[in-house]
Amino acid sequence: MTIPRGTAQSPKYQRLAADLRRRIAEGEFTAAAALPVESELERQYGVARNTVRLAVDVLVNEGRLVRLQGKGTYLREHPVLDHRAYGPASRLDPQDAAPRDCLAVPSAVYRGEAAESGRELTVDFEMMIVRARVDIAERLGLRPGEAIVVRRQLRMLDREPYSIEESHYRAGLAAGTPLMEPDQIDGGDEAVLAALGRTEVGAVDHLVARMPGPEEAQWFQGGPGVPLMVQTRVTYDRRGPVRVIETRYSADRSRLVYGVGDLGARASLPAPAAPVDPARADAP
Repeated sequence: MTIPRGTAQSPKYQRLAADLRRRIAEGEFTAAAALPVESELERQYGVARNTVRLAVDVLVNEGRLVRLQGKGTYLREHPVLDHRAYGPASRLDPQDAAPRDCLAVPSAVYRGEAAESGRELTVDFEMMIVRARVDIAERLGLRPGEAIVVRRQLRMLDREPYSIEESHYRAGLAAGTPLMEPDQIDGGDEAVLAALGRTEVGAVDHLVARMPGPEEAQWFQGGPGVPLMVQTRVTYDRRGPVRVIETRYSADRSRLVYGVGDLGARASLPAPAAPVDPARADAP
């Protein structure tokens, strides 16, 4: 077995890491068995022990592999959950026969997806009053540093960290409502907003990827090289912005799904293929 030549500037350990990614993507290794030991990889590729070690270090830092003391090196696998970032519109009042022009209730979407995948969803809830960050204040039309109400949900699937969601509200909107209570609300925050005449009818999402901070890394328990996907949603009613929802996901456990346009024929199509591995994205 040889290491692909690559570019002249590419160090040998990086080319070895690329070939190991290829073998992982092709299913040569499974989570049930340890990868070949370093001496075996030395023999397969005809390289020095340090080259093998550096290549494996790269994949450990990417979150693809994990070293288990006394057991070997294994694939680090997390079930990936498709999250419908825009669910179908739903009625807040089941007795109302007229369709409501509103967004789906996120908590109901998460519960449904967990049930479909046969996984247990648990949520820890917090309510805080904080000073608005510059970006949050700008999106809500406030001055930076103004007091806002933040409702945080820490979601876990089968006791594995899944997402951190924070909904940011103007203090004046939340004051005197159940949004100020340190508990989840039956029907979701959306029920309170509808009762206030602030039914959310549209939203704009901003998606970025970044590395986690120390506290985020500790909570998500991801690999040292695994980024977060950060979805920042600004919701609107007929009068203007209602709230900012910032949700952070570990990139190795989540895939955000968006539907655009008429999808009436989607049910007749085959299931989507698995995502292309970056190591093979440029392959012919």
